[in-house]
Amino acid sequence: MTKLKELIGIMKDKASQGKAAILSKRITLYLLRATSHDSFTPPTHKHISTLLSFGDGSRATASAAVELLMNRLQTTQNSAVALKCLIAVHHIIKHGTFILKDQLSVFPSSGGRNYLNLSNFRDKSTPISWELSSWVRCYAKHVEQLLCTSRILGFFLSGETNDAPETREERASGLTNGDLLRETEALLVLIEGVGEIPESGSVEENKLVGEIVGLVEEDGVAALSEVCVRVNEFRERLGCLCFGEVVELVYAMKRLEGCKEKIAMMKVMVEVAEKMRMWDSVRELKEKVENMEEGKLYRRKVTRHVSDRFAVAVLSSVDLVQFRSTRFWFESDDL
Repeated sequence: MTKLKELIGIMKDKASQGKAAILSKRITLYLLRATSHDSFTPPTHKHISTLLSFGDGSRATASAAVELLMNRLQTTQNSAVALKCLIAVHHIIKHGTFILKDQLSVFPSSGGRNYLNLSNFRDKSTPISWELSSWVRCYAKHVEQLLCTSRILGFFLSGETNDAPETREERASGLTNGDLLRETEALLVLIEGVGEIPESGSVEENKLVGEIVGLVEEDGVAALSEVCVRVNEFRERLGCLCFGEVVELVYAMKRLEGCKEKIAMMKVMVEVAEKMRMWDSVRELKEKVENMEEGKLYRRKVTRHVSDRFAVAVLSSVDLVQFRSTRFWFESDDL
């Protein structure tokens, strides 16, 4: 039955591609080739490169390519097709031209938040399709968070045009404390999501799953690099943080420490984090900020205590005046 399902999928691919070729629909033809029903093989480099090349032309061509891709993603009931569409979207985020990324960021046109709506995806056609369905849901969640984080950062994370470390440090130094915390939070959510990628299980040798794990791990490495820049920046401006910002930063560093265990199975991320001395920097910053938090909390208590005493002193003075004023009123009335 499984082989029959696979054969039907292949026949559907051939029929759709033949129809597109006859109708001279070039974008549709290459999209179908890149997102076939094969449950074990990822899109080839040639097919992905061809899809990305549609961003080299006019905005109309790029818009048509993104619309076809997203419509295929949101209408398919096949897990392999859905995963390959997500891989194509992921490659647009990482390597696409500005026009393609721009069209992706505003899809759909009525809202532009790009919710992929795959949290309930289920493909029960075969055992392998059922198992790949969980990867569709998990991978879609990651791609959505990648887009969300990129919007907050102001650039597409993991893109080939990411700035050099010196430029990123200079940019971070120009951010307000609030924006720096907001960006750190967005990057933390992304890293935590990378740590939630499921184990390969029975699809461990599946090249399609292997491609996805590799792409997700690359995003995790890029996110760690960006977080490291912000950790170093916070160390430079510790004395400029208010009490509320200190509390937020302590919470963020504790969450970041928790990511160490979550990404333990991601070999490349672990190596990069160790090379950057990420966890040592995070621990040192957390300890300094916790000491600041305790010191500021103590100063707030002392200040409040002094203020309360001052308020009592003022209240006593007012009462004394009121008493004298009342007594004088009675005395004048008696007269």
